[in-house]
Amino acid sequence: MQRLQWGFVLFIVWLGLTNPFHPQELLAGAIISAALVWLTIPARAVNAENQPWSLIGLLTYFPVFLKALVLANIDVASRVLNPRLPINPGIVRVPTKLTLPYQRLILANSITLTPGTITLEMDNQDIYIHWIAVEDADPERAGETIKGEMERAITRI
Repeated sequence: MQRLQWGFVLFIVWLGLTNPFHPQELLAGAIISAALVWLTIPARAVNAENQPWSLIGLLTYFPVFLKALVLANIDVASRVLNPRLPINPGIVRVPTKLTLPYQRLILANSITLTPGTITLEMDNQDIYIHWIAVEDADPERAGETIKGEMERAITRI
């Protein structure tokens, strides 16, 4: 069942990336999705606690990530368009409450994908991030600004 769910998600992503929809592109997408799922996902995809990954949790995380992505794009665009270029770059340590490695990986990659931040290193429960506009040196407050809702949404995955 896990393979079927992930295959469906990959096929939907394929459909979103291809345009127009020709029969041979649909067939290629189905074959590539099936091959990726068969090669990368074990018969029962489980996390470190031997619980199945939640596809619903991942799908509910997607809008949270998109919101953070859009807000970060607007923030960086406004900084670029401002004649004074109000930036204050720096590296901050962001503590996380996520305990599972794949959850921390999703958070680190999500932070890197949002403009203005780059994940530099993960050290157990801490993530070191280069931030374009360091607003607060306190790790807890800086972390809440950077990771915000994403961390809470990732706990459901």
